[in-house]
Amino acid sequence: MLKNLQAELQALGKYVVQQSRTNLTKGKQNVTKELYNSITYKEDISRDGYSIKWIMDQYGEFVDQGVHGTKSSYVTAKNSPFSYKESSKLTGLEYHTGLFSKWAKKKNIRLRDSKGKFKAGNYKSIGFILARSVKEKGIKPSFFFTRAFENSLKRFPPLLLDALTLDIIDIIKKDNG
Repeated sequence: MLKNLQAELQALGKYVVQQSRTNLTKGKQNVTKELYNSITYKEDISRDGYSIKWIMDQYGEFVDQGVHGTKSSYVTAKNSPFSYKESSKLTGLEYHTGLFSKWAKKKNIRLRDSKGKFKAGNYKSIGFILARSVKEKGIKPSFFFTRAFENSLKRFPPLLLDALTLDIIDIIKKDNG
């Protein structure tokens, strides 16, 4: 058993989760805490080796990588593999409207008239307006996970190598001892 390597992989997993969550919070993208709470990691230890994977709600990929809109896109989303299709009638419009309605309510977003006074309209209307706007403009990438993962690649390879070296030394000592 490579206990030192396993401990470093756990540290790597925790580091990326913690940094991703911090990036979400600092980027003010943690309104409902659903994505924040969904970020975790899983180790896989088998005869073939050790691996680690990170898990989050599916929409986390869209928040991280961004999405191209139907009418315009954010420049930073140019490499995103995701895009809204013109023909998709706002894929699951009722679903998105409901999500944006909840978000608008938490953020206390309300409609105003031309004089700045609050206007009649409920959160369902606001949800629809927001959903349509996001489809047209896309989603600006936050790179909350990408940055955390890239930072871990700068920090952890030497630590993983040291841990593996210690494990190999332990195995040699055990076999010769």
